[in-house]
Amino acid sequence: MALLNFKRKTEEVKTTSPEMEAFLQGYSIEVMPRTAAKVEDFRTLLPAGTRVYIAHIEGTPIEDMVDSARRIAAQGYEIMPHFPARIIKDKATLENWIAMYQGEADVKQGLMLAGGVSEPHGDFADSMQLLETGLFDKAGFERLHVAGHPEGNKDIDPSGGSANVDAALQWKQDFSQRSDAKMAIATQFAFEAAPIIDWANGVKSAGIDIPIHIGIAGPAKLQTLIKFAIACGVGPSLKVLQKRAMDVSKLLLPYEPTEVLTQLANHKAANLEFNIDSVHFFPLGGIKTNANWAINNGGASAQPAKV
Repeated sequence: MALLNFKRKTEEVKTTSPEMEAFLQGYSIEVMPRTAAKVEDFRTLLPAGTRVYIAHIEGTPIEDMVDSARRIAAQGYEIMPHFPARIIKDKATLENWIAMYQGEADVKQGLMLAGGVSEPHGDFADSMQLLETGLFDKAGFERLHVAGHPEGNKDIDPSGGSANVDAALQWKQDFSQRSDAKMAIATQFAFEAAPIIDWANGVKSAGIDIPIHIGIAGPAKLQTLIKFAIACGVGPSLKVLQKRAMDVSKLLLPYEPTEVLTQLANHKAANLEFNIDSVHFFPLGGIKTNANWAINNGGASAQPAKV
């Protein structure tokens, strides 16, 4: 009876289009140990088998990361922890992390990124150096995702432009030909569809055929989104939020990613070879809020835990 009532509730509020429903299939979501700890059972929020990225923020003990991975994996989800190069001391530390993740949660996927610190804490400065160790192939990782930046990245290209970012993507394209692991580009979030489409087309034109998983900020208060956008270096599409903030009628309403995702979904439906394959959510307004929004806008329903 409880399961039936749950299905009725989601069906009553679900508003969707075939394009959006197709675009949201197989979406992923990102959590941190401290936010994941607030979710008693992910099965009440996420479809079975959803890929859950676990963000590794500087100062988070590896034990907390591994514990989150173990708990979420046990509930039936694919776990993809972050491996932030600049906070990993050396190759031995990286090897130990991999062993801990695999021993506790059978992790076979990872997101490689430089990390959110300006100076390396040890031997690694970027994700390419992590990949070059060969440890992930040796450990049998089935997926190795790398970061993408639709609006550039001033940490990588401090003088502007995208020369260094583009060169890094080309290196990762070459690496994808040498690795047995499947690869994808998981991007920083953005708020405007047109620049995302232009960037994705540019990636494809450069001969990079790694699929793109586009980063999207989930529903949240406008002030929260602006704070995160500035902190994460989101560029041109920040004006979408700033314009909204100037509209008194919208200032107090939570932001929802309906417009940007509708435009991307429609573009994908009209251009089947478009290289954005999946949506990756940053639940800046909360995991539950994001999960419910996804369900109500075309994503697959969650599978409540049996009691």
